[in-house]
Amino acid sequence: MKAENFDLQAYFNRIGYGRYSVGDPATLREIMRCQLFSVPFENLDVQAGKVISLKPEEIFSKIVERKRGGYCYEVNGVFAMALGELGVPYRFVAARPMTYSVRRPRTHMAIVANMEGGEWLFDLGFGSYGIREPLDLGRLDRDIPQGASAFRLTRSAEGEYLLQRVCEGKRSNLYEFNLSPQEWVDFEPANYLNSTHPDSIFVRSLMVVLQTPTGKKVLHGDRFRVVSEGGTVERSVGPDALPSLLEQEFLLDVRM
Repeated sequence: MKAENFDLQAYFNRIGYGRYSVGDPATLREIMRCQLFSVPFENLDVQAGKVISLKPEEIFSKIVERKRGGYCYEVNGVFAMALGELGVPYRFVAARPMTYSVRRPRTHMAIVANMEGGEWLFDLGFGSYGIREPLDLGRLDRDIPQGASAFRLTRSAEGEYLLQRVCEGKRSNLYEFNLSPQEWVDFEPANYLNSTHPDSIFVRSLMVVLQTPTGKKVLHGDRFRVVSEGGTVERSVGPDALPSLLEQEFLLDVRM
């Protein structure tokens, strides 16, 4: 489904991408990084008691025109709109998060795009632990360094693709998925659960994540953390300081 109001140049302006727009792997990698460094993963609307809209027009308006971020359906959704404008074939896939202590449903949206005869995983919406560059689905069982962490794609015993994070030699499962194509409407139940259920992590606490070239900035509840090559700095944030923090550190215009 295409957003009738989608404007590729306005999207590029929003993410700070100013080069020639083609659909080759190097360009798409750079576009992905530009979005990760400018559009935060955030749940401010969920914290305000709103059900997140999955209408493409409203996602584009929120992220590009109102300079907000969003969670997986929104940030991956607007990136997919750009892929469509660039003529890159892609599909949404439904992933099962595996960062919980109990088995969860397939509530996460990711993207698999076709480039140079292969299939690549794009994901700009897995919060603090997400990939920072696309991963080639044909390169399995290899640790792929991306910043301070590395990521690994493998296949589970059931034949699912399994994304793992590798940190200090230890592997942790992030999510599993298959290549069954999904539509916007397929994520409506998961979106409603994520934005309304009292046990949802998005309902329970505020979270904002912005990737940076050397690390990331993370706001979880009232704790603000900056992770960089030099280490981690953390401090608490009171309610009065929150608006200025969101604007200065996460580039969010919370007035709109």
